[in-house]
Amino acid sequence: MAMITNIEDFFTKGCGRCERFDTLDCSTRQWEAGLRELRMICRNAGLSEHVKWAHPCYMHAGRNIAIIGALRGDFRLNFFNAALMKDPEGVLEKQGANTQFPDMIRFTDNAQVAATAHTIESYLKEAMAYAEADIKPPKVEREIEVPDELVEALDADPELAEAFYSLTPGRQKSYVINLNSAKKSETRIQRIEKFRSKILAGKGALER
Repeated sequence: MAMITNIEDFFTKGCGRCERFDTLDCSTRQWEAGLRELRMICRNAGLSEHVKWAHPCYMHAGRNIAIIGALRGDFRLNFFNAALMKDPEGVLEKQGANTQFPDMIRFTDNAQVAATAHTIESYLKEAMAYAEADIKPPKVEREIEVPDELVEALDADPELAEAFYSLTPGRQKSYVINLNSAKKSETRIQRIEKFRSKILAGKGALER
């Protein structure tokens, strides 16, 4: 199954990552109104719109700011560089128990987007200001350095992030070690896409 490259396809058919693409069972169908409202808010904020990881990704000053995703039980606006966000309204949530920083606004009703539009706008402006000033979160020392490609993939793919953060620490580590063994960024990206089904199945990198 080929992932989408046309932004309009996401809002009419889905992301193209699974067999539910372009069917009434696609996760994007039940959240269509809310997803379109999120899109309008992002565009009105002055963000440029792109397709990355088969999802609508919004950029400013050459940096990823936020990305939209949909699951069966909710839809989300995920922020990149979430460690910088102040979250005065307390609306940001972690994608999983092992996520370092709250990085998403989660919606379980289409009407919630309009109800929190002012908050969403202010959070986007905050993130855009960091991008303009080229402010980045400090590097966090970890036992094993997680490659940027995996961090970005998890930020961009809510379903993958939820599954990855549900893995045992040992299984997470197996993917990090495997990806870090690749010298080229392109190779790491290819491996992440190849590993996606295993991660969703709750398996480690070496498990069959």
